[in-house]
Amino acid sequence: MNECYETMYILRPDQGDESIEQAIAKYQKLLRDQGADPIDTQHRGKRRLAYEIGKYREGIYIQMNYKAPGSAIAALERAMRLSDDVIRYLTIKQEVPKPKPEPAEV
Repeated sequence: MNECYETMYILRPDQGDESIEQAIAKYQKLLRDQGADPIDTQHRGKRRLAYEIGKYREGIYIQMNYKAPGSAIAALERAMRLSDDVIRYLTIKQEVPKPKPEPAEV
């Protein structure tokens, strides 16, 4: 069963536009290969970090919303952990409210 997830990741700020687009495409392809369906990606741009991570004071924020099996998250986060381009990432499972049943008329 596919669940709704949101992944926010921060890329190094010293990358060019082409490198950023390649990183985004790489993670989208990885999710599609793992069975994720609609992948909504938002490029949030370069922002100042709340605190220094490594030697970086800024980062390029990317947000992805998608439906995927839980096993896809492990593969995605492993790829991000091994990448030198990603300085931080976080994946959360989004709670989708279930429709309340209508009360039966008596």
